[in-house]
Amino acid sequence: MHLEQLVLASGNKGKLKELKHLLEPLHTRVHSQKDFSVKPVAETGLTFVENALLKARAAARATKLPALGDDSGLVVPALKGQPGIYSARFAGEDASDRENNELLLEKLSDVPREKRKANFYCCLVLLQHHRDPAPIVVSGLWHGEILEAPRGKGGFGYDPLFFDPKLERTAAELTIDEKSEVSHRGVALRALIEQLTEDA
Repeated sequence: MHLEQLVLASGNKGKLKELKHLLEPLHTRVHSQKDFSVKPVAETGLTFVENALLKARAAARATKLPALGDDSGLVVPALKGQPGIYSARFAGEDASDRENNELLLEKLSDVPREKRKANFYCCLVLLQHHRDPAPIVVSGLWHGEILEAPRGKGGFGYDPLFFDPKLERTAAELTIDEKSEVSHRGVALRALIEQLTEDA
């Protein structure tokens, strides 16, 4: 399946940068929903997949283009899955990355290193149109742990605290290409591209 154009159902600059970079092999014209003045949809789902679908459907309806919804976040088992679907607004509706990171560290302050395991999770939903009954749904996981203090200047969100033990670096210490190779979003995007090229 070849997509001439695609709208990304997100206003998050960090996500948009990563998604556009990862979608380059498709040779698809990638737009942000902001290009069409699409307002963010209320994320009323209780799971990543529900929220990704809500975003994709709203963007497809407003733009009349195929839409890719992304819902992703940090899942920390020691915190019963928090911040989860509330990752971007963990410390409040308009919380900054710094505020979210500070709250995460506060909640983990008494948790020893061996129990600070975490996963970044990404769910992508692709709709051909807003009534598409058979969306393509893919997901990706990135295993790591939460440090006691931030490291690195790159990335966004919880990247400075998310440590990959295999690479011995945080997500914020990786280049965009390095991050794309291992990240939850990279894994999910490659699965999506595989499905699209199989259907071509």
